[in-house]
Amino acid sequence: MLRYERPVRFEDVDAAQILFFPRFLGYCHEAMEALFEALDGGYVRLIRERKIGLPAVHVDADFTAPLTYGDVARIDVTVPQIGTTSCTLLYTITRARDGLLAATVKHVCVVSDLTTLTKLPIPADVRAVLLQHAPQGADWVGPGLR
Repeated sequence: MLRYERPVRFEDVDAAQILFFPRFLGYCHEAMEALFEALDGGYVRLIRERKIGLPAVHVDADFTAPLTYGDVARIDVTVPQIGTTSCTLLYTITRARDGLLAATVKHVCVVSDLTTLTKLPIPADVRAVLLQHAPQGADWVGPGLR
């Protein structure tokens, strides 16, 4: 599991003064980028030099409590499924000061060649990072994954 913390900034809240719901997905992407910092050159090199991306093909989100300006979002990332060309990231977002569950997000990505926009087998170093955050470190192809 990777833990990533991010303050809720003024520009992140809506008219109700709570975190605007699409920003939750932005926070999840920041956490995903942090997860891949373990790669040589991090997520930046993966995208810019290696031209390998992880576009979303499916996202489920459940929102259970608001986050407000000044809160710190604690985002725990796990990888419950790893396929041949895809993976599922699970984000559990809580309020850091009291552990209140704010949201859970399930994010299915397909590893892709950013030049041709075609799927690729997960590279060994990317798979290794994913496995570090998988329950029990198991390597498997989950049902329904590409």
